[in-house]
Amino acid sequence: MSKQIFRLSLNSTYKESEKVPDFVTEIQEKSQLEEDTTGNLMLLLSEAVTNAIVHGNKLDEKKKVEVEVKINSKQIISTVKDQGKGFNPEAANNPLKEENLLKDSGRGIFLIEEISDSVDYFDNGTTIRFSLNR
Repeated sequence: MSKQIFRLSLNSTYKESEKVPDFVTEIQEKSQLEEDTTGNLMLLLSEAVTNAIVHGNKLDEKKKVEVEVKINSKQIISTVKDQGKGFNPEAANNPLKEENLLKDSGRGIFLIEEISDSVDYFDNGTTIRFSLNR
């Protein structure tokens, strides 16, 4: 299988985040992804895009979220970039700690790090890249 690249550019609104499922469905159809892999990719991209829109770009409709998914025979590598100020991933709250159990946020990064085979942050936390092995 040769490398395939898929891109999606979104404005920073909740409505725009609703484009992620159709984007992942297109990827699945063109790349013959297995159902489990597709489900994981859907969850990971949904979490990363929502974080970028809400926490990164602060729902500023003028700011964009750029998504890129590269697929080859061994991996799916996804990159989500926002235009926010960034953050320190190590300072994110662990949702499993008792004091964080009832908080509304903090689960997205945790889920991405738990499900992905690798996760990296760039550009002061405005870019996240995660991979799933095939």
